[in-house]
Amino acid sequence: MSIDKLLRPKRVAVIGASEQEGFGGDTCRNIIDIMDKDRYYFVNPNRDHVLGIKCYHSVEEIPNNIDLAVICTPMRTVEDIIKSCAKKGAGGAVVYASGYSEVGTAEGKRAEDSLKKLCDELDVSLMGPNCAGFINYIDEVSSFAFISNKRDRRGHVGFISQSGQLVLSMMDRPGTGFSYVISAGNSKLVTMDDYLDFLVDDEETRVIAMYLEGVKNPYTFVKALKKARVKNKPVVILKTGKSRKAQEIAASHTGSLSGSDNVFDALFEKYGVIRVDDLEELTSTSQAIACLKDMPKGHKLASISLSGGETGICADLGEIYGVEYADLSQKTMDDIKEIIPPYADPNNPLDITATLSYDIGKFSKALEILMKDPEVAMVAIGYTLLDKIADNAIYYMYESMKIVSGNTWTKPMVMVPFVEMSRNIEYVNKLKGIHVPVLPPAQYAFKIISNILRLSLRHPQDYEFIPDDGLKKEWTASEERIALSEYESKKYLEARGIKLDLYDLAKSEDESVEIFDRIRRMTNNPSAKVAVKIDSRDILHKSDIGGVILNLDTGEAVRHAYRTVLDRAERECPEAVINGVQVVLMAEPGVEMIIGVNNDKSFGPTILCGLGGIFVELFKDVSLSIAPLSRKEAENMLYKLKSFKLLDGYRGAPKCNIDDMIDVLIKIADLAFRERESLLELDINPVFVREDGITIADALVVCRGIR
Repeated sequence: MSIDKLLRPKRVAVIGASEQEGFGGDTCRNIIDIMDKDRYYFVNPNRDHVLGIKCYHSVEEIPNNIDLAVICTPMRTVEDIIKSCAKKGAGGAVVYASGYSEVGTAEGKRAEDSLKKLCDELDVSLMGPNCAGFINYIDEVSSFAFISNKRDRRGHVGFISQSGQLVLSMMDRPGTGFSYVISAGNSKLVTMDDYLDFLVDDEETRVIAMYLEGVKNPYTFVKALKKARVKNKPVVILKTGKSRKAQEIAASHTGSLSGSDNVFDALFEKYGVIRVDDLEELTSTSQAIACLKDMPKGHKLASISLSGGETGICADLGEIYGVEYADLSQKTMDDIKEIIPPYADPNNPLDITATLSYDIGKFSKALEILMKDPEVAMVAIGYTLLDKIADNAIYYMYESMKIVSGNTWTKPMVMVPFVEMSRNIEYVNKLKGIHVPVLPPAQYAFKIISNILRLSLRHPQDYEFIPDDGLKKEWTASEERIALSEYESKKYLEARGIKLDLYDLAKSEDESVEIFDRIRRMTNNPSAKVAVKIDSRDILHKSDIGGVILNLDTGEAVRHAYRTVLDRAERECPEAVINGVQVVLMAEPGVEMIIGVNNDKSFGPTILCGLGGIFVELFKDVSLSIAPLSRKEAENMLYKLKSFKLLDGYRGAPKCNIDDMIDVLIKIADLAFRERESLLELDINPVFVREDGITIADALVVCRGIR
C-alpha cells in the first residue's frame, strides 16, 4: 500500500468542516493558512460556506477527484464517509475520531478492526484513528487539528509521534523547522514503521525524530532502521518504557538483567539510533543535526568560551556526558598562544577571553587553528545569546564564524549558552544560515554534543545487522519453558561446538570417585582438585541449598561430598528430581565473567556479558547486544564494562586473554541465532578469564518445549 496519497496529496477534502473551535474548525484554519485554495474542499451538509470558503453538502458534490479525506466527524459516521471518498479517488484518510481500541473495550476494538478491514479492501491508507493528523511542509499540505502560532516552520526534520500534543509542543518551540510532522494516533493500518520508512526515503528530510511508545511489527521497524543506517540518515528516538519491570518469568541472571527496555538500547546501538530522554533533548538534537552542513568525521571536541567560569563549566559537563576533548597538538597550542592575550593559556576547553570576541580577524583565526588540528572533529562556542542584544560581541563573532564556515577545512560548529532565556531570533536565524545551531543551555547542550559525536563512532560496517528471517516470528511467554540441569546444559553447549572443561555425572559414590580419578589422569595432574555439584532441573541455583562443594583433593573427600550434597538436596528440595552428582575439574582462578542469552519476543536473541560469579546481580555491570555479533560489537561489549580494567591488567595483574573471550561471545551469539526457535535463556556463569585463556565453569539452558 502506497502512502503517497496520504502524505503527498494533490487535493484534500475536509469532511465535517466547521467554524467552531475544535478539530473541524481548527483543521480548516490550518488548511487556509498553509494550502492554495484550488487544492482543498470543505464538506458539511449544513453549511454553504466555512470561514469564507465555499462548502459542499456532500463528498459527491466536489467537482474533482480527491486524494485525501480528512474526517472530522464522530466514529459512527466514519466508514460511510470513507466509502464515499474512495469513490472520488481518495487513497488516504485521516481519522480524528476516538472511541476505538484506545478506550480498551471490546466494542472499540471491533470498530477499529472493521475500519482497518474496510480501508484494506478499498486500498485507502489510514492515518489514525484517534490521531491529530499531519503537516507536509515541503508540499504545503495540512491535515492537522491543533492550532499553533503562525510562523515559517519549513525545515528538514521529519517528526513522527503517537501523541498529537507532543507534535504541537515540538512545533511551538521557537526556531524549529520540519519537513513533516505526523501524529499517528492508533496507527491501525499505516504504522509508525511505515512513516519511518517513508521519511528515510524523503530527500528533504535530513533527520528523523520519533516519539515511540512501542513496536507492533519488529520486522518492518528494524527494516526501516536498517535502511536509514545504510543511507546514513540520522534517527533520534524518544522511547518511553524505561521503568517497565524485567520479565518476571526469567529463570536466569540474564533474563532478569535484560528487560525489554534494555533490548531497545541494544537495538538502537546496532542501528545507530540516537536515544534521548525527553522532548527537549529530542527536539534539540534533531534540530541541531538538521542545521549542521556536515556531520563530524570524528568524536573529539574543542570548545571556546569567553571566560574561565564558562570554560570550567564546559570541562565538567564534558566529563559528565562522556564528551572527549581533543588533545591539541603542540603546533595548535603554539598558534593559539600567538593570538590570545598574554595572561591567557592555550588549552582545551579554551578560555579565549572576551577581548578576542570583538576582533573578527583573531576570533576567526582561533576557529581556523582549532579546526585544522587533526584531532578536532567539532567546535563548541560558549556564548549566551540574549533576546535584546546589549553587548556587540555577537556581531563580531557571527562575522568570524561566517568567514570560517565557507572553507574546505571547516568543521561543524555549535553555540552553547549558559542560561536559558529568549534568544534573539534574528541572530539564531543568521547562525542557522551558516549551519551553526544554537543549543539549549549547557547541561542539555553537552548531552546533545555527546549524541552527535557518539554517532560518528558507529560505522555501519562494524555491526552485524539482524537477518530478515530473524524477525518474522514473535514468541509468547505462555509457551512451555524447560530449564535443563547444569549437566544437560553443558552437553547442550558441547553438542553445538562450545568447549568446556572436564566433568561427568555420577550416579553413585563409587562412580564419583572413578570420575575424580579419571579427571586426574586426563589432566596429568596428580594434585588436581574437583568440585561436586547436585544436578537437577528443579534446583537451578545450587549454591543456595549447599549443593556445591569445592576444592576436593582425595577420593574419600569426593565420596563424602557426594553423600552430603544429596542429603542437602533431599532435605531442602524434597520434590526435586535428582539426576545425580556432577564431578567437575576445579577451574584455574581468573576474572569471573558471565555470558548470557535472552530470547526477546520481539527482536530475538540478545547477548549479555559482564562481571559474573556472585557479583552479577549485585553490581549489574553488564552490556547487552542483539545476535548476531560482529567482532567489533563483541569488543565494544567488553570495552563498555566498568570491570574491563580487571581484564586489561588492573594494578599490575596479568592481562587476560580478551581475544578468547571475544571469540566465545561471537560463538554464543551465532548459536543463539541458529537456535532462536528453541533457546529461550542461557547463563554461562562464571566464565574464568585468564592470561592463558578461558574456562566455562557453569551453565544453565532454558529451552522452549524440548528435552
